[in-house]
Amino acid sequence: MTPDDDSSVDLLSALPGLVRLPPSDRLPPALKPLPPPRPRQQELDDSAVLVELLQDPLHPEDFESGDTLTYRAPGIQDSVWRKLRRGQYRIQSELDLHGLNRDGARSEVALFLAHCQSQAYRCVRIVHGKGNGSPNSGPVIKRYLDGWLRKRRDVLAFCSARACDGGTGAVYVLLRASGS
Repeated sequence: MTPDDDSSVDLLSALPGLVRLPPSDRLPPALKPLPPPRPRQQELDDSAVLVELLQDPLHPEDFESGDTLTYRAPGIQDSVWRKLRRGQYRIQSELDLHGLNRDGARSEVALFLAHCQSQAYRCVRIVHGKGNGSPNSGPVIKRYLDGWLRKRRDVLAFCSARACDGGTGAVYVLLRASGS
């Protein structure tokens, strides 16, 4: 066989009874346009973010409102901070500042924290109140306490307590270990 031979003629002669069909009067199918490209990697990234959000549920303690107190010294691990905010440390002592003026409260806080250091307490609660008794000025002792605690070297972190422990009227205070 040479390349010039018509292979369809050979097939017709090789198979008796085979008949060539007449050409079709149908139109060839129109080619559909290709679909637009999809950002597959972005879709995968978005679904991965959703999975991550669903695996680590958010807790109300993870959100701050305008009247919460928070302070976190540099180097405090996220897990330690999260545990403090959720109230998961055992409270070893407590100080209530209700009824004290600014000077009395400052003195009591200093004495209390010195006592806590001598007892090697690591987590304490200070109840400062919500300022409901303060005329038009809001929680005075709360504002002062925020400043006092931030300046102390023995305070690693503090945050407003959970609602069952006083909410925005109290703070959890994480203290540096004695001697460090």
